[in-house]
Amino acid sequence: MKRNMSNLDRIIRFIVAALFAYLYFGGIVTGGFGIALLVIAVVFVLTSIVGFCPLYVLFKTSTLKK
Repeated sequence: MKRNMSNLDRIIRFIVAALFAYLYFGGIVTGGFGIALLVIAVVFVLTSIVGFCPLYVLFKTSTLKK
């Protein structure tokens, strides 16, 4: 897997994931929608750690400067 995410992209994803986790664990968003947000948060954290987004490959894009 070759990196395709810039550092800014990774930081933004991590912040959004933290917000989603806060919304779920704070009881603000519950039920199926809350669980969906939590799953998205986990995906965002994993992709920000690795620096690779599979959807970027699918759409043939990258935020990483060459």
